[in-house]
Amino acid sequence: MLDPNGRVILISGASRGIGLALAKALLARGYSLSLGLRDPARPPAGLAGAPTERLHLARFEAQERATHQRWIEAALARFGRIDGLVNNAGVNATTTLRDDDEAELDRVFAINVKAPLNLIRLALPHLEASGAGRIVNVASLSGKRVPNENVAYAMSKFALIAMTHAARRAAWEKGVRATALCPSFVRTDMTADVVKFPREKMSDPADIAELVATVIALPNTASVAELLVNCKFEEML
Repeated sequence: MLDPNGRVILISGASRGIGLALAKALLARGYSLSLGLRDPARPPAGLAGAPTERLHLARFEAQERATHQRWIEAALARFGRIDGLVNNAGVNATTTLRDDDEAELDRVFAINVKAPLNLIRLALPHLEASGAGRIVNVASLSGKRVPNENVAYAMSKFALIAMTHAARRAAWEKGVRATALCPSFVRTDMTADVVKFPREKMSDPADIAELVATVIALPNTASVAELLVNCKFEEML
């Protein structure tokens, strides 16, 4: 396993849910973190008491491209290196195949696909310089099958998984490893309105974070391309 001391991981959307749980898990292991938040002036309550020397907060708004570059530059100014990038920020949508208004489709793709792609481009030279750079894209099992009519969300997650494999190919020889995390229902704000499955049976964000922390720590010789995590039985998964 890789030694976390001195390694710097960037996490988008770390104010709650999986992102916040992962931030807690990685800080506990000794990583230094740069968190991309909509409002860095309001630190996540769950990180109260975190070691300030290993924690950096920066403004990141997925639909504002300029904030992507500024975040990368700020993280480098603070720590001098980038060893990992977790693209966690994302949105759901209810756009169906029959909807002809593409405004919502464009919004979902801007946040779930184009923002992660741009962050990967910006971070890639630094991940390559690390020699053991790590990319984790938080996708979904909806990127492996289409269980409902939310076509915009499913399309965006399928695209994110394809992007993960493209990143693996692009920088493999320089030690960069990329993983697509594909969970089913996770007990977060995004699933607060789900009524077809009991909330208490959904995956806990802390458990998902443990899996991601393990993937980040694996050596170059034990890369996980896709990590499928389910809280219920499905025949095809």
